[in-house]
Amino acid sequence: MFKCFTRNWYRANPSWPDGREPDATGRKYTVALVDTEEEAIAICQDWNATHKPGKLSKKCEFMECNK
Repeated sequence: MFKCFTRNWYRANPSWPDGREPDATGRKYTVALVDTEEEAIAICQDWNATHKPGKLSKKCEFMECNK
């Protein structure tokens, strides 16, 4: 099983260059749970193609998870 989710790669921080710093601990929002890696890739590609990442670089990605 694969979990597709979105998260921001950066968080706003005026003291960092470009006003943003990497955010490895950013909150993840589930988009879908699917059975195959191919389905997960398709969902992430579609989401990323139809949503602008914005200044904080919000993107869809996936990971394998336990059933």
